Amino acid sequence: MTEKKIFYYTDEVNEDFSGIKREKYHIDSDYKYIHTNHAYRFFTFIVYRIIMTPVAWLHLKIKFNTKFVNKSCIKEVAKRDGYFLFGNHTNIPTDGYIPTMICSPSRRSYDIVSAENMAVKGTRTFMKMVGALPLPDGFKSMKNFMKAIQQKIDEGQVITIYPEAHIWPYYTKIRNYKSDSFRFPCRHNSASFCFTTTYQKRKLIKRPRIVVYVDGPFYPNKELNGSEQKQELRDKIYKTMVERSKNSNCEYYIYRKKEN
Repeated sequence: MTEKKIFYYTDEVNEDFSGIKREKYHIDSDYKYIHTNHAYRFFTFIVYRIIMTPVAWLHLKIKFNTKFVNKSCIKEVAKRDGYFLFGNHTNIPTDGYIPTMICSPSRRSYDIVSAENMAVKGTRTFMKMVGALPLPDGFKSMKNFMKAIQQKIDEGQVITIYPEAHIWPYYTKIRNYKSDSFRFPCRHNSASFCFTTTYQKRKLIKRPRIVVYVDGPFYPNKELNGSEQKQELRDKIYKTMVERSKNSNCEYYIYRKKEN
C-alpha cells in the first residue's frame, strides 16, 4: 500500500504547498487590464470559449468526475448583474476550471491572481485571455485594476477570488483567511457567492471525486461601516464554506501542524 503524502505546516495563512517556484513580477501603471482592440477580443473569445471551456469540462469530468451542487442559486442574479465568487484554493489547474463551469454558458470568470502568475513571458498573454487579473503594485496601477473590476461587474461578468491566497493541494478544511478580499463586493455593492471544493471517496479509484457546493447570494450590510461590512461578509461566507467542507470524507494528502 502506498503511503499518503504528508505536509507539515506552521502557518496556515501564509504557507504555500503548490510546489511552484514563483518569480517576482511588478504590475505597474503601464499594465493593460482592459483591451478594446477587436482582433485581441476575437482571439480572447477563441481562447476562452473554444479552447479553455471544453478543456475545463474534460479535465473536471475525466480526472475527478466532478459534481456541482446547488449551482442554480446563481441564476437569478446572473440574469441581471455581475457578481463575485469566492472559493477554497486546493488544486492546480482545477481551481482555474471550476469557476468557468459555474459561470457557463451565460457568463465568464475573471480571476484575481498574484502578480507572480504573470512572470512567465511565454504564457502572459494566454493568462490574460483566460481572465487573469493580477494584483497591482502602486496607486496608478491600482486605479486601473479597480476600473477593470468595475467594468467587468457592469458588463454582468464574474470576478473570482481565492481568499486563502495560497494553494494546499487536496486540503479538506477551510483555512482561516483575512477579510481584505471582501472589500471588492462591498465597494461595488454586488452579490457574492461561494463555492466549496470537497473531496469524496470513490470505490475503484484512489484519487477522490470532487463535489463542489455553491452557495449564496450574500450581500454587504450597508448599515455597517466599511471595515465592519467586509468582516461581516467574510464571516458569513467563511462559516458557509466550513459547513460545506464537512462533506469531504477522505484525505488524499495529509496535513499536520508542526509543534513549537
